[in-house]
Amino acid sequence: MLGPDHQQRFLPTRFTVDGEAIDARGFSCHSLACPKCHLSVPRSLVELEPLFLSIFGAPASGKSFFLASMTYQLRQIMSSVFATSFSDADPLLNQQLNEYEESLFLNPRAQEMCSLASLIRKTEEQGELYDQVSYGSQTVSYPRPFLFAMQPQPGHPNSEKADRLGRVVCLYDNAGESFQPGKDVVSSPVTRHMALSRALFFVFDPTQDVRFRNFMDDGSTLNDQMRGDSQLRLSRQEPILQEAAARIRRYAKLRQSEKHRRPLFVILTKYDAWSHLLEQLVGEDNRSEPWKPIGQTQSGERIHGLDMDRIERYARFSRHLMQRACPDIVAAAETFASHVTFLPASAVGWCTHPGRKDGQLYMRPAEARPFWVTVPFLYALARCHPGLIPVLKRQGATS
Repeated sequence: MLGPDHQQRFLPTRFTVDGEAIDARGFSCHSLACPKCHLSVPRSLVELEPLFLSIFGAPASGKSFFLASMTYQLRQIMSSVFATSFSDADPLLNQQLNEYEESLFLNPRAQEMCSLASLIRKTEEQGELYDQVSYGSQTVSYPRPFLFAMQPQPGHPNSEKADRLGRVVCLYDNAGESFQPGKDVVSSPVTRHMALSRALFFVFDPTQDVRFRNFMDDGSTLNDQMRGDSQLRLSRQEPILQEAAARIRRYAKLRQSEKHRRPLFVILTKYDAWSHLLEQLVGEDNRSEPWKPIGQTQSGERIHGLDMDRIERYARFSRHLMQRACPDIVAAAETFASHVTFLPASAVGWCTHPGRKDGQLYMRPAEARPFWVTVPFLYALARCHPGLIPVLKRQGATS
């Protein structure tokens, strides 16, 4: 089913005294496979309950940059800030994402000016992020998820519930073209994971929307980055959201008048290009992360709680801004899902510069300072799976 280059799958009938399966040649087998499609199954998915999250958006909306920046930042903060582990559940499945992280944040040319296009290549509709399975004469392409294991650590408010609260987070990232109408076929069901996801992340690039750009361009506020980027494309992104909503309704068996009960997060990327607009509405230019200390671990490290009030305040003003600039995006999102949250984010921060000759955007990887890239993920976990991420409640209590 997987071709001659893959190891043979077998139904075990003999076992060692330790319970390991013995193959036809008498060797112990340590890997697991799905009995239906024969693809490998990480043991972490058997030991911890999975939590599915889906990221989707238009081509060139910045999904891969956002995802790489988010996972790298989560590796840095989850243990030290929230006393929660965050590690690869399967390094092989996460290999491509790890390479993206290294290119952005651990680049040996960190002090050199690099074009953004050279740092992370575009996600394709086929290739190493997909697996081909043959069911007789029919070949089906499946997307590979990125898997991360999360569990409370000592000092966490719910550390005694680590086994119950622990999860394997399964993140799916597809090429933007996969969400275009007509691309969901039997041989390529690459977006059907969205119907099973506990939370949906729609990556919306305001700089690609001509109405948002016109809303910004009053003769002085249009960011130099947007003026100089000759590669910047303008495209309608609401058809991607509408097509995703139609597929989810189809596979989740929802009526047209019925709203999806799983939360939808609209991530407004490239915040560095339009931050002044939101800062004017919020009334502050505070670019700190939205969490505060709530206690200490036994080793003396501080534990932080997610500042829900501040996140929701930024979410309200982000929705207000989108309602003024792109009301159809707001309408499409809120018609589809019962819980919609708009959040700003910047994968690399205020460090991009247009090239003088080719007009492409350049940056020094060492200068990358992401803004709020982890917030949609953390806020989604706080909403979908309470107890794993410590939260600063409105009354000042923690949970």
